[in-house]
Parts: sequence; C-alpha cells; structure tokens
Amino acid sequence: MQEWALALVGSPWVFAALYAFATVDGFFPPIPSETVVIALASLWASRGSPPLLPVILVAALGAFTGDQIAYTIGTRVKVRSLRIFARPKAQQALDWAERSLATRGASFIIAARYIPVGRVAVNMTAGALRYRRRRFVGITALAAVTWATYSSLIGIASGVVLKNHPMIGLVVGVVGGLVIGALVDWVLSAWARRPGASRSRSGAAG
Repeated sequence: MQEWALALVGSPWVFAALYAFATVDGFFPPIPSETVVIALASLWASRGSPPLLPVILVAALGAFTGDQIAYTIGTRVKVRSLRIFARPKAQQALDWAERSLATRGASFIIAARYIPVGRVAVNMTAGALRYRRRRFVGITALAAVTWATYSSLIGIASGVVLKNHPMIGLVVGVVGGLVIGALVDWVLSAWARRPGASRSRSGAAG
C-alpha cells in the first residue's frame, strides 16, 4: 500500500485509482478503501501532495457510487446466497442490517459506511427490502462525505505528527483507521446483541 501511494502521488491517475478503490469497496468488502484515503491524506500533510480537497471529493464520490451499486445488487439478487456473505459472521451482519433498517434506518446506513462488511450488508439489504430509494440516495450522499472527511482527518493527523517521517506517518494512519473501524464494528455488534435488540426483532417479525 505504501509503495502504491508513493508511486502514484504525483500522477493524476492517483484519483482514478482512488475512485475505483472507493467504488468497488461499496459492494466488495475485501477492498479497504479507507486505507487508501488515509494514506493519501497522510502524504498530503507530510509532503503537500496530492491535493487534499480532490482526495476527499473523489473518495466521497467513489463511496457514493459503490453504495448505489450495492443497493441495486440487493434489488436483483438473493443477497444471502452471495459468496461474500457465506461466512457466519457475514450472515450475522445481514441479520444486523435487517434489524437496523427496520428500526433506525438513516442512522445505521450512515454508521455502516465506517465498517467494510457492514456497509455492504446494510446497503444490499436496503435494496432487497426496497428501502425508499430517494431517501437512501440522500443518506448515502451524507455518509460518503462524512466518511471521506473522517478518513482524511486520520491521515492528516498522522502526517502532521510524523511529518519528518512520511512513511511511518502513513503506516500509523492506516493502522489507526483499521483499529477505529474495528472498534466501531465491535460497538455496533454489541449493541445488536443486547437483549432489547432481539425482542424488537421478534416484535417486527410478528
């Protein structure tokens, strides 16, 4: 990742690559686009390149595009049968997505953007459940902008603190982003496992 960022940082192709990463990440969890955003923001803080505003805007646009693709996939396929959701943890993420959309749709669509598997599960489930498309578009637009800004701030912080060591700053920023994402995932998973959550789901099913 470090070599990739440094190789493209002086080229306009860096934005095409960033858009592609952020888009694919919206419907294919193994692509961790926040690490790319954090890496580029960290390099901007330590080296002044690539320009920060385009990084945020392109990342947000890619994230928004990927979320819309995930929603569309959800309207056309059986989400639970997809290979990316074959593991038990992924199936639990879909259960969580269904509960979340039934109770607090807007807040959980935004929160899920910060969790690689969570955002795909929620957005595909939104499509499968025919969550209102116009509302979904507005919510995911807001989520994409806040996510891109948040990821960039993490990168900036690591780049400023370790300005004389850009490679170390890049690594620290990426690791920090992964840790925070895992923490958010853990908090939301714990919330979904609480006794009240299972009762609300039973009530919704009835």
